[in-house]
Amino acid sequence: MAKDPSMQPPEWVIDEAWIAAQLLLHESDAEGPIDEWSEPHRDPALPWSVTSGVEHDHAVDRLEAITRSARASIAEQYGVIAGVLRDAAEVPEPWVGQDPTLDPSWVDPRRRSAATVRAERREFAVRAAVADVAIRLRLSEMTVRTRGHVADALRQRCPRLWATFVAGDVDERNATTAAEFASSLPDDGPEAWAAFDDTVTAVGSVLTPAKFRVTARAARERVHRESIEVRARRAAEDRRVWVMPELDGMATLTAILPAADAHAAMGRLDAIARHLHDASDETRTLAQLRADAFADLLTTGSTEASDAGKASRSKPSVAITVPVLSLLGESEEPATLDGYGPIDLDTARRLAGEASSWVRILTHPITGTVLDVDRTTYRVSAALRRWLGTQHPTCITPGCSRPARECDMDHVIDWQFGGTTRDTNLAPECEPHHRLKHGSLWHISVDDDTGRLTYSSPTGHVTEPDPAPF
Repeated sequence: MAKDPSMQPPEWVIDEAWIAAQLLLHESDAEGPIDEWSEPHRDPALPWSVTSGVEHDHAVDRLEAITRSARASIAEQYGVIAGVLRDAAEVPEPWVGQDPTLDPSWVDPRRRSAATVRAERREFAVRAAVADVAIRLRLSEMTVRTRGHVADALRQRCPRLWATFVAGDVDERNATTAAEFASSLPDDGPEAWAAFDDTVTAVGSVLTPAKFRVTARAARERVHRESIEVRARRAAEDRRVWVMPELDGMATLTAILPAADAHAAMGRLDAIARHLHDASDETRTLAQLRADAFADLLTTGSTEASDAGKASRSKPSVAITVPVLSLLGESEEPATLDGYGPIDLDTARRLAGEASSWVRILTHPITGTVLDVDRTTYRVSAALRRWLGTQHPTCITPGCSRPARECDMDHVIDWQFGGTTRDTNLAPECEPHHRLKHGSLWHISVDDDTGRLTYSSPTGHVTEPDPAPF
């Protein structure tokens, strides 16, 4: 179809956006590939200012259809994951082998009962299935478990909302919020489940995630039969703090605290920041002042940036990988801080100067091969552990990000089967995945010539450890 110049957008319309809109509209009316320009809805007799509104309506209708289809597909994925995990629990044999307790002559060497062994088999079967799904879909194991839990929780406690989720009418975030709150209701309260389900289903398809969370939270409070005091005492047991790396030498420190303590802490930070902000020579923003006050209070116990305050900071023990040319001042390639990633050289030098002990690992300027590991302050076993950490910075299980320093150094070929204690037969595995290897049919093998590791799942899927992040 030839393009009619009278049907083209005015010059102020961005060409790429116009083309994308036309392609989208063409897809909505044709099943085959796009091979020509098509404008099925535009009336050439009408001016652009009128017909553009019609085109917009058709485009948004198409977007709504796409979104509905995507939501339904996500809900289907949640349901299938839940089914896989339930099946693994019900039929563990494909994941952990035959049940030894069925043998009349069986005696457990650890003196466990048959019921205990069977429960452990179910646990390892589910863990093996979770790992298999996570590796194939390139998701974290926590994500796989969460999606399976969301599907089970909604099916059991919010069947009406689950039906609308499957139909594509509810956003994934609203569904997960509903499952989170429904799961926190008493296990023996089907009446509360039903009342909660009625409320969230009525608004689940019309509220944005932020507003839905507020409404769902209020609905949970109304139907929960336990007092807020009892729940608050129980919830306070889960208080915790953790840190997550960010870009450009930054990190996020997060704390889950009782609400009163959190607001009191924020109030104090705000008061300190506003007091400092009133100084005539202060150039930092309130946000920066709150962050600085927060760091000073936690690291020095004071907001005074005095030498005495700085000296009270605890001395860290750090591992820093430094490219050899950077160490010599001939390159600006960044150093790497163990457990975080790339850092600037000034920070690396400061950390090294403040640390009570540190490990310098020199790397080749071209190949990145480790040239030297400083072993003067640690025993040989500790140095070997650091060496292995440079080869595998995290747990070798695909998808796992647990730092190598927090992992077990596992024999790839078990010691009892002739495996040796050397660098080519050792690799870091976090405690859960170490146990999974020995408690299920997951198998790790190593190539004698290349040292390459491969993972084989109980279903026969073969993969390799993830590439090092840095």
